[in-house]
Amino acid sequence: MSQVQTPVAGLELRTAVADAYAEVLSGDALHFVEKLCCEFQPQREALLRRRRERQREFDEGKFPDFLSHTETVRQAEWRVASIPADLQDRRVEITGPTDRKMMINALNSGANVYMADFEDANCPTWHNLIDGQLNLCHAVDGTIDFTNSEGKKYRLNETTATLMVRPRGWHLPERHVCLEGHPISGSLFDFGIFFFNNARKLLEKGSGPYFYLPKLESHEEARLWNNVFVMAEDELGVPRGSIRATVLIETIPAAFEMDEILYELREHSVGLNCGRWDYIFSMIKKFRRHPEFTMPDRAQVTMTTHCMHSYSLLAIKTCHRRGVHAIGGMAAQIPIKNDPQANERALDAVRADKVREVTDGHDGTWVAHPALVPLAKTVFDAGMPSPHQISRRRDEVVVTAQDLLTVPQGQITEQGVSHNVDVALQYMAAWLGGNGCVPIYHLMEDAATSEICRAQLWQWVHQPNAVLSDGRKVTAELVRGVFERQLGRLKKEVGTERFAAGHYQTARQLIEDIVLRDDFMEFLTLVGYEHLD
Repeated sequence: MSQVQTPVAGLELRTAVADAYAEVLSGDALHFVEKLCCEFQPQREALLRRRRERQREFDEGKFPDFLSHTETVRQAEWRVASIPADLQDRRVEITGPTDRKMMINALNSGANVYMADFEDANCPTWHNLIDGQLNLCHAVDGTIDFTNSEGKKYRLNETTATLMVRPRGWHLPERHVCLEGHPISGSLFDFGIFFFNNARKLLEKGSGPYFYLPKLESHEEARLWNNVFVMAEDELGVPRGSIRATVLIETIPAAFEMDEILYELREHSVGLNCGRWDYIFSMIKKFRRHPEFTMPDRAQVTMTTHCMHSYSLLAIKTCHRRGVHAIGGMAAQIPIKNDPQANERALDAVRADKVREVTDGHDGTWVAHPALVPLAKTVFDAGMPSPHQISRRRDEVVVTAQDLLTVPQGQITEQGVSHNVDVALQYMAAWLGGNGCVPIYHLMEDAATSEICRAQLWQWVHQPNAVLSDGRKVTAELVRGVFERQLGRLKKEVGTERFAAGHYQTARQLIEDIVLRDDFMEFLTLVGYEHLD
């Protein structure tokens, strides 16, 4: 190991870096990141303060609505820049962390797009982040390979999925790299390192630096990303508009600003995506002080409920009017190899979800496992024979603020409480061990689903109308008992030795504290980040 010495005034790496990572953490690359941080850190901090101000407004009952001062943007006829050739057809996109083997499998999966994830599917240890950047460099070069412990070799096929990269959200810091003594933005670090090392190579190959932008809450946050893109392109001397980005609409405030977000990114946009899990989490989080927004069990908040379907239709209508893709949500199922009947039921559920998406007008969809790529492609091939269906404008769709704010009906059950505790514990234990993409009960869970679990638990404990289907109030004592029982069950299942080494006790302490405290913690991952190396 050696310490990378950065020739950048004010930029400091607070960790030892292996020599193998020098190609991605060169002095020039770090200098590029430092320029981005110096230019945009003040705007980022101001926008995060504005998030906190809006939360106070939500707490006081001033709920979101379509913005009056941007009505001219929504009413005007304009379109975003033309879509690059290798992003014309996005009918199936696979997502996953930047692990070397998983990256090769995803690129070879037959999907149209692979989204390499530095955010919800990644635990942000320094090793994970920098190893992921190195893997991406080798993938862009076409040299990436992997040999497992049994000697099986993995290499890229001749034809692979188009690469997109998701950096961390604006709220996440990178504490291993500091500027003037303060951690820099995780977003700017992830974006900057990847862009500096790969943008020119991607353009020479006929592709480009393509990104997914997570957790945006306003068009001003989209404007900040656009300003970052413009500066980055100018600094590297690549053509304006080389960068293309898809924004995940996964917060309730962003759902009211879809047109405005596309407008701010119109030179760099290639559409919107319905990030359904984080969207549910956002609804719980933003309206947490209001009993009328108490949600039923997570399993009952499906895409067929009124608010979720309305948000999906609005994304389609907005994107198609502006000439870009509307990408549907995630199918998180993974194969159930030991139970063919259960596996078939899971595939039937995926099929029905994808039929709904393509019928509504989505231009593509997400899957979490290569085994689901053929199923999703079959559905979209049947319902969308052309590369996309942007020409279906869906002008007849009318979505009001009330449509977006209608709370799904349903029950809170003891099983729902137990399932939330169970999944949150298992995921957080794995996350603390360095794994951000975790198979739990035949679903590929990431940070978004864990956030829903703990947010629902907090809401049910703190809202007086949160009553179980059998009439009992959800109390702190009830939830503590569920944590105790679930932790005991996990200890029996994994064995004493694995349990002791598996971060389960720490996970329980973190999540139980977050669920039972009076104030609501904005992001579970921010709390957990303090426990990572």
